[in-house]
Amino acid sequence: MLVAAVLVPLWASYLVKAFAWRALVGSPGGVLDATFGRSPGYGEVSLVVVLAYLWLPYMVVPIYAGFERLPDSLLEASGDLGARFGVTFRRVVLPMVVPSVVAGSIFTFSLSLGDYIAVGLVGGKTQMIGSVVYSNFASNLPLAAAYALVPVVVMVLYLLAVRRSGALEHL
Repeated sequence: MLVAAVLVPLWASYLVKAFAWRALVGSPGGVLDATFGRSPGYGEVSLVVVLAYLWLPYMVVPIYAGFERLPDSLLEASGDLGARFGVTFRRVVLPMVVPSVVAGSIFTFSLSLGDYIAVGLVGGKTQMIGSVVYSNFASNLPLAAAYALVPVVVMVLYLLAVRRSGALEHL
């Protein structure tokens, strides 16, 4: 049921979800404001919530796949050897799920770095790299190209660090 709850929003369009969140957090007169009398309004808080909602499935699915691949025999062996839940999680489960967390972080980090639609809809005056590239594309192409290179360099450095750690070999 939890996996279905995470995956069902993927069936809706990205724009539909972003505009729905705009209606929720919009102030004054947004759904949250009308229901609870308060709303975060447009800004960084709303942007973090919306980006987390939009890209959460791309993090959850790889982690779920990592947990599915975890053999039950390892958990049973850990319990038979006297390890409690915390020790089993830290020494058995976590090392085997780290490659899945890395894969999910690559997806979510790269997608959120270039996102400019959600920033424009709920970010208020907040700017991220994608929105700076979008706003300067027509008027100052060299500046837009320089800003567009930043996420590429960050992702290449991140992928090199992940590759060096050895997490990609265990996917």
